[in-house]
Parts: sequence; structure tokens; C-alpha cells
Amino acid sequence: MSAAVSQQQPQNPIRNEALRNQLLARRNRVEALLPQAPPAKFQEFLGEIDAALERMEAGTFGICETCHDSIEHDRLLLDPMTRNCLDHLSPSERRALERDLDLALEVQQGLLPPAELEIAGWNLAYCYRPVGPVSGDYCDVLPLEGGAGLFMLGDVSGKGVAASMLMAQLHAIFRSLSLATASVTELVGKANRIFCQGNPTCHFATLVCGHLDAEGNVEMCNAGHCPPLWVSEGEVKHIDSTGLPVGVLCDGEYPSHRRRLARGDSLVLYTDGLSEAFNPARELYGAKRLGELVARHAAFSANSLLAAILQDLADFQAGHARSDDLTIMVLRRTS
Repeated sequence: MSAAVSQQQPQNPIRNEALRNQLLARRNRVEALLPQAPPAKFQEFLGEIDAALERMEAGTFGICETCHDSIEHDRLLLDPMTRNCLDHLSPSERRALERDLDLALEVQQGLLPPAELEIAGWNLAYCYRPVGPVSGDYCDVLPLEGGAGLFMLGDVSGKGVAASMLMAQLHAIFRSLSLATASVTELVGKANRIFCQGNPTCHFATLVCGHLDAEGNVEMCNAGHCPPLWVSEGEVKHIDSTGLPVGVLCDGEYPSHRRRLARGDSLVLYTDGLSEAFNPARELYGAKRLGELVARHAAFSANSLLAAILQDLADFQAGHARSDDLTIMVLRRTS
């Protein structure tokens, strides 16, 4: 595997209840298939499900049966029937886990938009770099009728498989709501309610959601996320938060910022994998350095500005390992 999976203490009632519901749903599906297939085919699987439910009742769920330490949280989400931590998996179990993570990465990459997009007078470019097998960052661009478009960039709390599953949930929520919702204020408000009500794990997501049109108008909600940068004629302005992160309060409100961008203006959105990146001296990259960089390169195309940011980040880090997912999106008005 390309990265270690994060650990969490096993006794987490909210998480365990969510996994218990997942196990019960699996059991119901298997039982429904019994009349259609030889019972022996599913008997062992039912036994594993029942054993996991019994461990929940006994208070030993999520504890490695070999070393009695906690099993990695992300692994329980992948397979709630697992009995051992990573250090005590058999070779065949390790290969199966690696296949699961490879599949999760493939699914996540399939949710991303094309690397470069043109939307009626706008040029968009982004990078999406997980720090481990999968990412909790959220990135999407959705062309709309009439030369308009939606862009979303966010960061689910936590890392690894748990965060990536919630990223996929956000993707589905925004995609399903986008065509029937008039404004980003309404869109983010509805998405927040659905995400909040359907999220038993107490995770939340910071995100920016924006609507742009062919006239250069941008309406944007910032739900507790890193302030996007508006770059105009070498001047950089920060676009502050308009509401709490999605999933914190089910009835949260999300007012919007409205801007009209001139030809040559750009918006730069990013996750804290950029602003909170460290160098070997443990110094933060920071929003100030980013602002100064994009001001110097204000005339660059979206793709060239993105490349300049990534190069500056690499120079700053000087080989220091990343500790967080990294996503950057650049939107430039071209006409």
C-alpha cells in the first residue's frame, strides 16, 4: 500500500451504530438471496456478519484479536467484519485490502472533472493529489445550460477511506441538487441539510460552491473554507467565509458573495494541504505567500498559474513529505 491507514480508538458509539446498520443491511441482502442460491454459498458470510454483531454487543468490536490493540478506523469502514489490525493480516488479507484501496482510488478518480475545462469564456484547471490511497478533498465542475457553470471545492474532516466516502456522498448530493436549484445559497443550504441528516459519524466539510456565467458574474458561498483569492490586474483580494462548514448545523444558512470578473481576472481556490504545507524548517507555506505568488503571475493562463503554484510549493517544501491531501483550482475569465 502507498500509505498507512489512520488509527482510531474502537469504542466510538456513533461510528459503531453506523457500522451496525451497515452490517444489518448486508445481512438482510444475503438472506433475501438465500431462496435464489444454495444456502451453503452464503452460510459462512452470514456467520461472519453475526460474529461482528456479537463483538459489538460484547464491546470487543474494533479490537485486534492478535495484539488486542485498536483496528484502523478506515479498515473497519472498508470491511466491518475484519478481526485484525494491519500488522497482523495474512498475506492474502493484505492483497485483498490493497485491491479494495485500488478500487476505491479508481472510483474516486472517476468522480473528478476533466483536468482542463472551457466554459463559455472561462478557462479552468485543477490538481488533485491525495496524501494516501484516497482523498477527502472534494473537487467538481459542472457545465450548465446557457454557458453557465458550477464549481465546487472542499475538504472533508479527517483523512483516508472515511473521508473519501463522504467526499463521494457530497459529490452525489451536489450533482443531484444542482439542476433543480436556482442559487448557490439555496444549493449549499439544501446540501447541508441532506449531508447533516445522513451523516452519523460527526464529520463535516468545508467547501466553496460557486456559479459563474458568460458575462463574468460569479456568485459564491464559502462554507468555512480557506478564503479563495480573486486576482485582478495584479491585486489580490480574499473572499471570506459566509457560513459554517457543511454538516455542523442542519439548519445553517449560507449567504453568498457576488463578483463580476473582468477579462483576465482569476479565482484561485485551494484546500489547506496548500496553505498548511510545511518545509523542513517546519514553516507554513501560508496564504500570504500564495497571494504574493498569484499577484506576480496575474497575467498567466489558468494552467500556467496552477503550474507556477505547484512549482513554488515544491521549492518551498524542498523534499519535505506532505501530510495532507492537496487540491487547487484556478478559474480565469478569458473573454
